[in-house]
Amino acid sequence: MAKGILGRKLGMTQVFDPETGVVTGVTVIQAGPCPVVQVRTKDADGYEAVQLAFDPVADWKLTKPELGHLQRFGVGPHRTLVEFRGPIDGGVEGESVTVAVFEPGDEVKVSGVGVGKGFQGTIKRHNFSSGPRAHGSHNVRAPGSVGASATPSRVFKGVRMAGRMGGKRVTQTGLRIHEVDAERNLLLVKGSVPGPKNGLVEVRS
Repeated sequence: MAKGILGRKLGMTQVFDPETGVVTGVTVIQAGPCPVVQVRTKDADGYEAVQLAFDPVADWKLTKPELGHLQRFGVGPHRTLVEFRGPIDGGVEGESVTVAVFEPGDEVKVSGVGVGKGFQGTIKRHNFSSGPRAHGSHNVRAPGSVGASATPSRVFKGVRMAGRMGGKRVTQTGLRIHEVDAERNLLLVKGSVPGPKNGLVEVRS
């Protein structure tokens, strides 16, 4: 059965193996416990999914429809609701999904909103090469030609140019669980995951 949980990226650190002395770079994710709000079925909803809540907040931080939806299923106010398609391990209404469903060595993918980098040029945004740096060069970090002249007398859609970079949803695949700390609700994932510190992430098997 698939596994899934919501968490918050706390940052990166290093873990030392006491026997071999090998250093492993890991991302620390504070994941769950996530109350199961609703289990959607094909008969009732047309698809299978499990809706999880994360990050408890005060009542006044939610709208009345949001509060009513959570109260209907006996769950207190939470900031975030996310649906995981298909059945997941521990996805039973009235219970909570915790990091205990994961084990060291599990392969996972982590989704989150990547770090926003603002307005960037083509060299940083699209990995363009720079122009010649000789005397008199006016093309050091310029993008170069973006289209033809008389025909078609316009710039085609989709030409890679300068613009806003980052701040979009990113999914990092091929990651592995290095360690599970059930007492402190922590997942240590080998490698880096998308998003800034304290950013919301979704961990799926």
